[in-house]
Amino acid sequence: MAEAPASRRVRVVAAVIWDGPRLLLTQRPPGGALGLKWEFPGGKLEDGETPETAVVRELREELGVGATAHERLAVHEHDYAHGVRVELVFVRCTLDSQTFTPERSVHAVRWIEPAALELTDVLEGDHRFLQGLGAR
Repeated sequence: MAEAPASRRVRVVAAVIWDGPRLLLTQRPPGGALGLKWEFPGGKLEDGETPETAVVRELREELGVGATAHERLAVHEHDYAHGVRVELVFVRCTLDSQTFTPERSVHAVRWIEPAALELTDVLEGDHRFLQGLGAR
């Protein structure tokens, strides 16, 4: 019996940014299996980076804003059907500004209360963390 191909493992950081009761989410551009899905801003850790360093870099690259990384809130793993296993490190952050200059990898930006969020519109890897915040 042939073994299933090993899944590719990726470490990513997710910025958890609050504005009162609302969270900041970004939307992926159209196309592909994950197109137009909402997610926490963030991205892949580069070699030798800590989650805190990566999240500050990613917020600068994706949204054009400075940020301060605070505590790690959770670490979750998720296996996507297309063969990628993601380890997500959720880090609470504060922003220097809410004036965003999104790069091409960000289709849209929004602030939303977790209870108003439809999880079907969000990347699966973020579901468990968002459910803990009251998302349905």
